[in-house]
Amino acid sequence: MATLQDYAVDVRPTWCSGCGNHSTWNALKRAFVQLGYEPRDLFMVTGVGCCSKMNDYMRINGIHTLHGRSLAVAAGVRLASGKKVITVHGDGDGYGEGGNHFMHAARRNLGFVDIVENNQVYALTRGQVSPTSRLGFRSSTSPGGSLERPVNPLALALSQGATFVARGATHDMMQLVELIVAAMQHRGYALIDVMQVCVTYNRAMPYDYYRERAYKVEEVEGYDATDWNAAMAFALEYPATERIPTGILYRREDLPAYEEGVSALKAGPLVEQPLRTRPLADIDLLLREHM
Repeated sequence: MATLQDYAVDVRPTWCSGCGNHSTWNALKRAFVQLGYEPRDLFMVTGVGCCSKMNDYMRINGIHTLHGRSLAVAAGVRLASGKKVITVHGDGDGYGEGGNHFMHAARRNLGFVDIVENNQVYALTRGQVSPTSRLGFRSSTSPGGSLERPVNPLALALSQGATFVARGATHDMMQLVELIVAAMQHRGYALIDVMQVCVTYNRAMPYDYYRERAYKVEEVEGYDATDWNAAMAFALEYPATERIPTGILYRREDLPAYEEGVSALKAGPLVEQPLRTRPLADIDLLLREHM
């Protein structure tokens, strides 16, 4: 049985003191241990950004990818290896450059966990407006205040057919642990949008900002995580209002994950299959056909 120490490495995180990434970092390790995963059983894909250093700070299989391409790489890893795959990237990475991959991962129901650290700012590059920045947000690229309405990632995921949509916040690490555990037990694509504090470049939204506005959807009378319409109503609350719903907004377990229908995987993960199960193609025949 794995312990927290099994995930420890001799590298100290370089995140700012008070950064919300520390909360997610600890929540991930606690969830892995709670589920009984050994480090070798997992694969973490990250992009570019502060939170994308996550797999440097724990003992786990992992890869850094190009900005916005985490989900494309995660799909390949999942299909080829069969390992449990977790992506960790920021709101710019996941909803900006990677917005196209985000929509298609949701509709395909690819079987991996997608954790988006949403601090509503490009922090690694020192504070530019991001796809989720609030209207009027002042930054180095929007000194007069952002003119763009923010993306609503939860509503977008639901509209594309995502089968697990949740929101956590870095002020409540234990709730994050619960959400990660549930997401990793889910059959298909699982999104966790994490409202993350950035103490350096988004000081208008400190921990108290989220404590005062966040509430848990499971505590709402009549809550039903299988009700898509109710989930969409929760999703549309923020950022349109100051109420921030957290928890599992929507969960559907009856649909198969994408990889369950891939015929090439019926014999097992690609990495465990023989390299040559079919005769090599006649290259001359192919050239004559296409040239």
